[in-house]
Amino acid sequence: MPELAEVEYFRRIWAEGLGSARIAKVEASGRRPFRGGAAALQRLVGTRLVRSSTAAKQMLFEFQGSSGRVHAWLGVHLGMSGELRMEPAGLEAGPHDHLILRTAAAAAVYNDPRMFGRVEFHLGKEVPGWWSRIAPAVLSAAFTRAAVAAYLTRRGRAPVKAVLLQQERFPGIGNWMADEILWRAAIHPAQPAGTLSPAQVAALWKECRQVCRLALRVIGGQGRQLPPYHKAHIPASWLFTHRWEPGGTDPRTGTPLQRATIGGRTTCWSPARQKLPGKKPRSRQG
Repeated sequence: MPELAEVEYFRRIWAEGLGSARIAKVEASGRRPFRGGAAALQRLVGTRLVRSSTAAKQMLFEFQGSSGRVHAWLGVHLGMSGELRMEPAGLEAGPHDHLILRTAAAAAVYNDPRMFGRVEFHLGKEVPGWWSRIAPAVLSAAFTRAAVAAYLTRRGRAPVKAVLLQQERFPGIGNWMADEILWRAAIHPAQPAGTLSPAQVAALWKECRQVCRLALRVIGGQGRQLPPYHKAHIPASWLFTHRWEPGGTDPRTGTPLQRATIGGRTTCWSPARQKLPGKKPRSRQG
């Protein structure tokens, strides 16, 4: 599933590809991705993209008509398999191209093979209510160490990996980012959230912010040119590049990685760095 940084990457693809060109035609197929119906999207014809932003795993595009009388918002959640791309103006829609915004020069495409994503439309000058209700960003001032500690305590019996995936406190963090954060913080993903020491809570809070910051820069291209592919510049020093390799090893220790289902998600960690408290090694027999 696209996470915080991948969402920023796809937002920039549309934002840079559409520029200030006027939407000449809207093509929407199927009903499942569209909240409120696909017909309302025709109000985008004649508008221009004026700004866009991301929050958690969602993105928001703001459009205005030349007369100022039409003010529309398009929200996109990519779900498990969605992506945005730019194509030449003459593109013929493929079977999973559910939304195409056409200008005179290009086609902005929303593609989602598994259709777990959604597209929301709102007409009016005020920011949509569903956007305003997204939890404060991990890189915001509201994401404090104390707030994280309190949340971990309230979810005390759950594995910390499962807690990191809860969007009401860790918006935008998904499976690979949670594994990256826990690996850097040297915390075992199965450790109950309520048993983390103050030092572990501090490390978790710090690495949440650091991984989000790095991912937005390296994957999302913040402050630099957009990468040709969202995984193009991920360093070999990250767990990300080793977590699904056959026989993958910890890039810091060189020791084998381990995988299991924790909190309902396939999880990767380094036994050499991430110890589960209270678990003693087996003694050898004979």
